[in-house]
Amino acid sequence: MATIVLAEDDPDIREISLLLLRRAGHAVIPAGDGEQGWRAVLFHNPDLVISDVDMPEMDGFELCEAIRGNPATEYLPVICISGVLMPGDDRVLRIGANLLLHKPFAGSELLSCVNTALNHAGAVRAT
Repeated sequence: MATIVLAEDDPDIREISLLLLRRAGHAVIPAGDGEQGWRAVLFHNPDLVISDVDMPEMDGFELCEAIRGNPATEYLPVICISGVLMPGDDRVLRIGANLLLHKPFAGSELLSCVNTALNHAGAVRAT
């Protein structure tokens, strides 16, 4: 299916998300922070990035800004996940993320966001 970079500093959330995404047929490259996530994006050329917002080294906002600021990755879909942002906080949209998923989330919510982001990206590429 899709190649996904998953940047999440919480090892439990990272492992559960990794398991869910792999069971859904995706190839997942885990990263423990935004800096590792950025390196994985550049090396693996993924179809999607899922990034926690609050991480050490490079947070999810900085990772999304790096993705949007690079011509090779500027159209890459990005899902931000957060346990600290309030509904209606528009910072995620201002930095160019496609979707925001609030923690805690159900596995079905994660997979729904992934499908939405990938379907939208496919529609954009087709035009």
